[in-house]
Amino acid sequence: MAAASSSISSPPSSLQRISRSRTQSFSLLPTSSLSKVGFSTRILMTTVHCHASLNSNENGFGSSKKSSSSSAIDFLTLCHSLKTTKRKGWINHGIKGPESIADHMYRMALMALIVGDLTGVDRERCIKIAIVHDIAEAIVGDITPRDGIPKEEKSRREQAALNEMCAVLGGGLRAQEIQELWAEYENNSSLEANLVKDFDKVEMILQALEYEMEHGKVLDEFFLSTAGKFQTDIGKSWAAEIISRRTSKLGDKI
Repeated sequence: MAAASSSISSPPSSLQRISRSRTQSFSLLPTSSLSKVGFSTRILMTTVHCHASLNSNENGFGSSKKSSSSSAIDFLTLCHSLKTTKRKGWINHGIKGPESIADHMYRMALMALIVGDLTGVDRERCIKIAIVHDIAEAIVGDITPRDGIPKEEKSRREQAALNEMCAVLGGGLRAQEIQELWAEYENNSSLEANLVKDFDKVEMILQALEYEMEHGKVLDEFFLSTAGKFQTDIGKSWAAEIISRRTSKLGDKI
């Protein structure tokens, strides 16, 4: 049976306000980013409307406070696009079925897990930074140098996206931790951030070598763009090992 209509207008829930903010912010994003986040966004907005309907049926006004379970599932649903959005650098080079953003972050987290103990470095924090460092791409997509977006603007968009994601999560200690981990990486402001920055590059050139072997391509761009930019001994050592294997396997092709 349909609920009787009320002459009193229900105020928007916090999730509805966040959804409206997300919709407005999409106008600032490039079309390529919009196409990649559309599926997850539609799911989230459907969830928002369902929650609003249920809350309205309960008390006629909607709920101003979500349960922690509801916030967690909304946040995880938003992160779905990290699993499905393909890394644009590989797409630009014609790699079929390339890795996703989540694929990239996962192997970086594994790097932080298996690296030996380093003086003054918190390995657990490195794992967390690796998981969080590209999380804003769930909304903005994978922005690459070829997109022509200045570094400052890229950072601004990602910070705005992260703020919205943490609002979906409901704020609190976990959201604050995500913000702090992301900022630490973005600003390269700790030994852990230095190491994870290196893991980002190491993972990329390892993936490049794997694609070179699988697809018969030469992907010099990724090796040239990272050359001389490793900050840590581990980063330099692991990169040297990858480059040595590349030279051995590809020989005169490179």
